[in-house]
Amino acid sequence: MNIEFNGLGVSNALSLSIAVVVSAVPAISHAQVQTTSLSITESTKQLNQLIESALSSDTARSQYAAQSQAMRESGVASATLMDPKLKVGFGGLPVDSFKFDEDPMTNISVGLMQQFERGATLELNQRKANQQADGVAYQVQVREREVANNITQLWLELGYLQYAESVIKENRRLMLEMEQYAQTNYSIGKSEAQDLLNTQLQVDKLDENLQSNRQMQNRVVAQLSEWLGSEWLNRRSVDSNQAGYQLDWSRLNTLLEQQTNNTQYYALLNQQPMAQIADANISANRTQVEVAEQSYTPQFGFEVMYAYRQADNMMGRRAPDLLSAYLTMDIPLFTDNRQDKNVAAAQYQVGAAQYQKDTLLAQMNAQVNALMSDRVNLTERIERYQERLLPQSKARIEAVERGYQNNTAQFGDVITASTDELALQVELARLITDLNQTNSKLASLLGGFEYQISAPNAQYQEKQ
Repeated sequence: MNIEFNGLGVSNALSLSIAVVVSAVPAISHAQVQTTSLSITESTKQLNQLIESALSSDTARSQYAAQSQAMRESGVASATLMDPKLKVGFGGLPVDSFKFDEDPMTNISVGLMQQFERGATLELNQRKANQQADGVAYQVQVREREVANNITQLWLELGYLQYAESVIKENRRLMLEMEQYAQTNYSIGKSEAQDLLNTQLQVDKLDENLQSNRQMQNRVVAQLSEWLGSEWLNRRSVDSNQAGYQLDWSRLNTLLEQQTNNTQYYALLNQQPMAQIADANISANRTQVEVAEQSYTPQFGFEVMYAYRQADNMMGRRAPDLLSAYLTMDIPLFTDNRQDKNVAAAQYQVGAAQYQKDTLLAQMNAQVNALMSDRVNLTERIERYQERLLPQSKARIEAVERGYQNNTAQFGDVITASTDELALQVELARLITDLNQTNSKLASLLGGFEYQISAPNAQYQEKQ
């Protein structure tokens, strides 16, 4: 549903239909709803394009993808048997002559040794590496939501500043008309000098507000260049494309409507990338327990050696060559202070990882509840501005204008009334901006963004 808002100027109608997808309020007119929906849709589409462009060139996503792939490759290496060792040498060489054909014990040996890991250690190490790589891969999604939220926050702020600028310009135009009116009345003696001076002062104040507004817009544009690149500054995209301070949050609203509990959002938060990283950490620690348990199994080694002899034996015949084969095995007998402690330490790490996830979920659930509270309060305040404050402000301006024309109100009252309405218009826009920024934070936590982006490239590419 949409909330509609009409803000009226001092003597002209300044209408701007503002829609926020937060609650059900009857629409004012079909034409206004259609125009507003189109504006929100176009603003949301343009923002999503900026987010997708920023993410496609984001080096942090590629960094996490490269780190994840590096862990997977290391896992393959860790799941491979150790390389066999080649042993070459001689034995039984007489030191008085150093001849190989003098003593039958003298031989030239070539051997091969191979060590095997304990039990299923190799397979478990690869599984652990893949689980750790999965955790790093989820960092890509964390980064995506972080960038999307930051850009959305700045985009909404820029839209608010642009709207505030338009309101200030319109009121400045009206104030200049009042200045001309006061100048005419002063020249014919119908008004005092203070009326003209007050009007001129208000024009100067509006000029100062415009300068301050442009300064803040330039700052926001510069901040957006962190993700959109320096070309964003050179292109000055915001000069030709108006930003918006309200967006379409259909996906977020759908997620919230599916909630059966208004204070516990753990089902949605379990799908959050940070929670998935915690799950991957728990799985990796559980695998480490299995790795530690493999230390109770023996470790085997195998060695084969061939000895070539040149001397003759005692019978005058050539001594035969020798072949040796050995099987080695360590026996884990004293496990109290090594194997048992390693397994216990690994089990404690599993518990620590589970506690870490519970803490994370509790923190994020508290953040969601705080944001939902802000969402409700901002919605109520927006309704108050739309249903009471702005209509009362318009009625006040009309009454003061009639009083001034009938010489029952001071000219300063007209200026005060118009200034108050300007403040109300900007305050309402500020509330709507805050509401949308709150929705952006909720979307970051619950997955309410609608951008589409492909997986990052893990291979490093030189920038042109």
